[in-house]
Amino acid sequence: MDGSSAPPPPQTLADKLGHLFQTVVPAGRGPYSVEEVAKTITDSGVPISGSYIWLLRKGQRDNPTLRHLTALARFFGVPPAYFFDDSVTSDVNAELALLTALRDTGVKEVALRAAGVSPRSLASIREVIDRVRELEGLPNGDPDLG
Repeated sequence: MDGSSAPPPPQTLADKLGHLFQTVVPAGRGPYSVEEVAKTITDSGVPISGSYIWLLRKGQRDNPTLRHLTALARFFGVPPAYFFDDSVTSDVNAELALLTALRDTGVKEVALRAAGVSPRSLASIREVIDRVRELEGLPNGDPDLG
């Protein structure tokens, strides 16, 4: 670790929405389509079209209503502040990265075995994992937050 902790540059709405589409994926299949998202949100009482969501994802529209952002946040299971507050975005992305990692059976097994281990021991485990990643030529830290 080099000790630098410069925050990543703020992400655009399109970046944040794209990240949710890539990360919040139903079990056993590919990502949601914009049409699926639009239908679910519309069925919940907030009319929105798949083409409008696509324009938001591509950055061709960047000023949606609060109602649309709240509905998108609800669909993906994140707080509405995800779209407004970069620190919330960062925290949520870290949680999403953990959930993504837990989809891997081996990682899930390690996580379950670590349940109940003291914070001091967990820190030691993290150090061992970081060392193994270094030996394998992988970046240390959170691989999904880039």
